[in-house]
Amino acid sequence: MNDGWMRRWLRGWLPDARFLAVELGASVVSLALFCVILVLLPLMLITGGVLLLPQVVQVLHAWSDRARRRIGRRRGEDLPPLTRTLPRGATIDERLRYAFSRATARDALWVTVHAFPVMWLSLLTLALPLSAVNSLAVTWYWQFAPADDPVGSPYPVTSWELAWTMPLVALAYAVAALFLVPVVARLVAFVSAKLLATPQKSRLAARVDALTLSRAAALDAHAAELRRIERDLHDGAQNRLVNVVMMLGIAERAQETGGDVLEPLRRAQDAATDALAGLRRTVHDIYPPILDELGLEGALASLAGRSVVPCTLDAADVGRVPAAVESASYFVVAEALTNVNKYSAATRATVRVEREGELLLITVEDDGVGGAVERPGGGLAGIRRRVEAFEGTMDLSSPAGGPTILRTELPCGS
Repeated sequence: MNDGWMRRWLRGWLPDARFLAVELGASVVSLALFCVILVLLPLMLITGGVLLLPQVVQVLHAWSDRARRRIGRRRGEDLPPLTRTLPRGATIDERLRYAFSRATARDALWVTVHAFPVMWLSLLTLALPLSAVNSLAVTWYWQFAPADDPVGSPYPVTSWELAWTMPLVALAYAVAALFLVPVVARLVAFVSAKLLATPQKSRLAARVDALTLSRAAALDAHAAELRRIERDLHDGAQNRLVNVVMMLGIAERAQETGGDVLEPLRRAQDAATDALAGLRRTVHDIYPPILDELGLEGALASLAGRSVVPCTLDAADVGRVPAAVESASYFVVAEALTNVNKYSAATRATVRVEREGELLLITVEDDGVGGAVERPGGGLAGIRRRVEAFEGTMDLSSPAGGPTILRTELPCGS
């Protein structure tokens, strides 16, 4: 039983040492971030500090979120990241509230602990196995040290008698490292998890903020969709139906005067056919029937097949997702491929759709000229509105010269 416990302890020693090494390196970054914040705080007396500090706080939140993921994997726990972001075009008051929020205070406390106690504790603990190796080496190289500057580990070694005691010192260091590395690794992970864990009240507040933003995005997307439908009906079907009424009126007057009735009736029929086609297109844009017929994979295959730029689709094993998410995914890909066909000058495009747990990941990539920019009222802004209405995210990468990569994440839990 004791042998089994010892083997498990030894098997976990290297991962524990590696964890402490990673935390030691990360604590250097935390120290630099702590110093930057410390320097910026006095600058809050002038405008520059008000402008810069919230940006640094954003970096602080991003850095602490990386630590949450790292510590969460270490402990097998879920440490949800902060969802607070600095709003675009935020006012001075909003920037100050963001910079001095409770979430910022918790992350600042963590970065302080991480930059000082964790750094020194990790450094001293990792020095133990190195000291053991060094003590063994002292047994041989002490004789090459100057007489007035003898090797000291942990006491000056000036003779072979003292040199032969170094293996015992090395053994002491090794035993200390054997037991202290796992203990310190667990202690660091435990303290970090306690500091990084978001309180239930804060999680609820963040959830309310996220729902408020997604509701606003949904309302914006709904209003934009209604405006589009109204514009399509006004410019399309409504005008054609007016033509039908006019042609029928002309036909009625022609019948009364004995004129040609067939020609205005044919023109009325053509206008009615065009109006019907326009109504079908409008209904299709509200919810494409092809989604019901073929599912998301089939509908996206149809989009890829109609693309002017040769397009390949990778959407295996996606399965069915809620109808609203299928519709949003369809329009995301449709709008992205429209942009590729119109503006990219690409020779090929790729659409990848995959499901990771409760997330539907959509990536549209082309090898075009790049330089795509999200503009208010543009197609990319419309994609963002649709995605944010489902509490999803959109990320665009389009450097000059390409490639352009559009990634979206949509929650698809039923």
